[in-house]
Amino acid sequence: MLRKTSQRDAIQAVFLQQDRPLGIEEILSNGKELVASLNQATVYRNLKVLLEQGWLNQISHPSLGTLYERSGKGHHHHFHCHSCNKLYELSDCPPAIEAMAPKGFQVDSHEIFLSGTCSGCRTPSQQ
Repeated sequence: MLRKTSQRDAIQAVFLQQDRPLGIEEILSNGKELVASLNQATVYRNLKVLLEQGWLNQISHPSLGTLYERSGKGHHHHFHCHSCNKLYELSDCPPAIEAMAPKGFQVDSHEIFLSGTCSGCRTPSQQ
């Protein structure tokens, strides 16, 4: 049985506060605001535990690499902002995704990444 630690609590709090996929550096910097002694090795060790417990899911993004997000959110996709380099969750899934596959192919799963500029990074002239 794993013992409860302030470092793990801080990492979980970061995910609850941000509520979007996060990379190691973002987890570490936000977590250090809660527990100053948090370091990269501790983050990796606790992410492993949280993945094994099913509290987190791992995402492999084509340009951002490995990111982590809270589990239990159901199937969804992501939007990557090129300006702030953050990944955001999308709530919808395109209808009839299976129809996009070549004839005779069977779709078992899919992942869609949109990219562009988030509302926080867009300038007033772009809106």
